[in-house]
Amino acid sequence: MSAPQQQVPEFAHRARVSTRWGDNDVYGHVNNAVYYQYFDSVINAYLIEQGGLDIHAGETVGFIVRSECDYLAPVAYPGELEVGLGVERLGNSSVTYRLGLFDPRAAQPLQPCALARMVHVFVRRADSRPVPLPAALREALQRLVLAG
Repeated sequence: MSAPQQQVPEFAHRARVSTRWGDNDVYGHVNNAVYYQYFDSVINAYLIEQGGLDIHAGETVGFIVRSECDYLAPVAYPGELEVGLGVERLGNSSVTYRLGLFDPRAAQPLQPCALARMVHVFVRRADSRPVPLPAALREALQRLVLAG
């Protein structure tokens, strides 16, 4: 579960997630696919709370069109994890996120258990065509842009 050494960004936003009973697989750790649920939940909570994204009735919605993750250390239920969220690239209708998954119970300094990238394209709900990011979303995402 290790990947080549990567530089860990200084994430502008951090959120806690709880592992759940059903997250563990037969190997006794959280299944890799579940990490994406954690990441997606943190991204969307931020967009709703900070950017005013209306997932139920808004004209604009976000589709994840690309994702990748390097799994560096296992995590398991039960536990509280921390997800770091930053923006690597902010385009006209898309955003590339950088994410890190951390186990606060691990040795200090805190090292990532996983590092990921996800790309959202924002589209018009009515026809799924790309649209420019609404101003409130752009402003909220601008606060997460990573240095460098």
